[in-house]
Amino acid sequence: MSRFRTLSLAATEGFLPVTETAVAAVDSRGAVIAWSPGARMLLGYAPEDIVGRAASELLADGRLPDPARRHLVERKAWIGRVVLRHRTGYQIEADLQACPLLDARGGIQWWSVQAAIPDESDGAALALQRSLLQQRLPTLQAVDTATRYLPAEPHAGVGGDWFDVIPLSGARVALVVGDVVGHGIQASAAMGRLRTAVRTLADVDLPADELLTDLDDLIIEEARERSSSDGEIGATCLYVVYDPVSCRCTVASAGHLAPALVTPDGTVDLLDLEPGPPLGVGGVPFEATDFPVPPGSLLVLYTDGLVEARGRDVETGLNALRHALSRPAPSLHDLCDTVIGSLLPGAPNDDVALLVARTHALDAAHVAAWGVPADPAAVPDVRRRAVAQLKQWGLAEAVPTTELIVSELVTNALRHASAPIELRLIHNGMLICEVSDTSSTSPHPRRARALDEGGRGLLLVAQLCERWGTRHTGKGKTIWAEQPRPLHAPIPDTDPILAA
Repeated sequence: MSRFRTLSLAATEGFLPVTETAVAAVDSRGAVIAWSPGARMLLGYAPEDIVGRAASELLADGRLPDPARRHLVERKAWIGRVVLRHRTGYQIEADLQACPLLDARGGIQWWSVQAAIPDESDGAALALQRSLLQQRLPTLQAVDTATRYLPAEPHAGVGGDWFDVIPLSGARVALVVGDVVGHGIQASAAMGRLRTAVRTLADVDLPADELLTDLDDLIIEEARERSSSDGEIGATCLYVVYDPVSCRCTVASAGHLAPALVTPDGTVDLLDLEPGPPLGVGGVPFEATDFPVPPGSLLVLYTDGLVEARGRDVETGLNALRHALSRPAPSLHDLCDTVIGSLLPGAPNDDVALLVARTHALDAAHVAAWGVPADPAAVPDVRRRAVAQLKQWGLAEAVPTTELIVSELVTNALRHASAPIELRLIHNGMLICEVSDTSSTSPHPRRARALDEGGRGLLLVAQLCERWGTRHTGKGKTIWAEQPRPLHAPIPDTDPILAA
């Protein structure tokens, strides 16, 4: 059997595996023709940035080692060590596997690249850390996002930086960055536990300050259960919630640097907030601060490795960050590259996590709300309004399900809560029904007996929607239910990392 595989160039787009290993296809002219997500993670290039360019640009000295060139000319596979150039300029030592793979017209050379690391323990830590980082960012109408993660220099060991983008109820989104003190596999493992805890607490829709308080309690409790030889866990975390309906964000910090806000007119400001203590200190409350965010603004979250460096203090780094963010960029990914290239011209001495989000607004064309009179006779009228709104949005096929959900949620509020009561519909690709009231008591589904006249409402809602839950507010609570796609014109489920 031939050691060469045959395929058409048209097939290469779907052929690249979705893997953390970096894979690139290079044609017989030496040009890159396909680029995997792992290659983007390793070298920072988006597919549209590198496809069509000479593969030699990826090599620090501009050419393959002579043994590799001889093997490829002879159409033989080669494995060896090379130095690659990241998009931002710093060099990465890597193991390269170059394997010839022929098409009908002459040949494609597939490169399988994996970053070289100095020892086995660091390798395990780096693999653990990368497996815990969010690889596929969710597609949301509230924000567009781009991220960068750069590991520290190999001799420093990997650390515990992370980022996250978490969809919340009501079309809102949580943006998170955090940093566990230290390096090595223990820091990476601690980062994984903290990231999981943040996602769990976000899922129950805790306010930002309460979420950090609960996270702090978890770390303190874990510290009590750990042996003294394990050492203490120190970490910082920044938790930002953006609401595209109100165009405001709520920010709470546990010892973390404030995010930057870049408004559409190009003004760059660091949000003025009072950071609480790092996680694990205990005894000091966290504060949440609310800020207006004009549509089209950028929220920029980062870890201290971006602005702190040898020979540069934090204030100098923050000024450099402001300057980099003030420069125009054609895309969020290009802006990330500009920031990294400006602040870190060489390899970083600490891990770096960077998250940039461009905000969007859900205006009156996507949101409808009505007050509900404290009278059960108002339910049919509220239902008719909801049906009329769905037809206006072109969601006629969602009418039967929405009528049932609206009836159950509004009736439940009228029976068990007090006025004012409000119904809100949000169309952001999904259809969200929300009923707000002034009661702080959370409902829960219960099993109705055969002769019971009620008790089936929330069970019915749970069957009809994709997700439902309760969100507590300063004035009471909101019960929400999301209907699954497709409703009318489904939004493509694309990965912004792959689509960029």
